[in-house]
Amino acid sequence: MVFSRRMAALAAVVVIPLGIAATSFALSDRPESPKVPPKVELDSGSPSSPASTPATPTPAPSDEVVSRPPVTDSSADDDDDDDGPGDDG
Repeated sequence: MVFSRRMAALAAVVVIPLGIAATSFALSDRPESPKVPPKVELDSGSPSSPASTPATPTPAPSDEVVSRPPVTDSSADDDDDDDGPGDDG
């Protein structure tokens, strides 16, 4: 079989990306696996609070119902009420 330009182009399309990928893989750094400490100690005890101020409990939120503000449709900068059909501005 004759090695034609079409075969050379096909080989280049396949071989060049594979060569780039292989070179990139060969030159890449391999990270070390993370090292786990042999023993982990947790602090046992209450969280530290300033000794000068006594701990005062915060009051619980109440279930107070707040009324809605009144709905107004006439603000000073609203000009929608004078727009009519065909009024482009």
